[in-house]
Amino acid sequence: MAAACAATSAAAETLAARLLGVLWFVSVTTGRLGAAATAPAVAGGEETLKCENLKVGQYICKDPQINDATQEPVNCTNYTAHVSCFPAPNITCKDHNGNETHFTGNEVGFHKPISCRNVNGYSYKVAVALSLFLGWLGADRFYLGYPALGLLKFCTVGFCGIGSLIDFILISMQIVGPSDGSSYIIDYYGTRLTRLSITNETFRKTQLYP
Repeated sequence: MAAACAATSAAAETLAARLLGVLWFVSVTTGRLGAAATAPAVAGGEETLKCENLKVGQYICKDPQINDATQEPVNCTNYTAHVSCFPAPNITCKDHNGNETHFTGNEVGFHKPISCRNVNGYSYKVAVALSLFLGWLGADRFYLGYPALGLLKFCTVGFCGIGSLIDFILISMQIVGPSDGSSYIIDYYGTRLTRLSITNETFRKTQLYP
């Protein structure tokens, strides 16, 4: 009886060992197959980022080349110019031609658009000088393309000086500009007026209160 119990116990241990071996083999095989099946999917899902979508600090852009005559970027078209940007070393992304490139810091990755102004030969310095010294003769209005107002100022001696003062303030603040709608020629790195306005398309961020 004891021998039969021992034989049964040994058979049970052998069966358990075999079952454990089978389970281990199945789990290992399934894991390898799953890894092999998911590896291409992961590799295919991680698409290389475009260089223009890099975060700030992962690239640096050159200063625009300025036209001496217009004091605006040389490639300014439709109020937009482009500057060359260089991804940081060891960054891999798709360049402006769509080629996946591993950058060393010396290759152009993309061209970043920047805003520029439309100028048509009217100098801000000249306009201010004419308004200050010859505004009572209407020279500033003639220069900016307002002959009717210039003639009226000439005939009234600058509206008795009051109109000359008002025009000087308006021109100095760049509120009054050339009649053709263009902008003044102002030094690119000089003092410029940037108008801020709120329209129906302006995004208003929701205020969060503690």
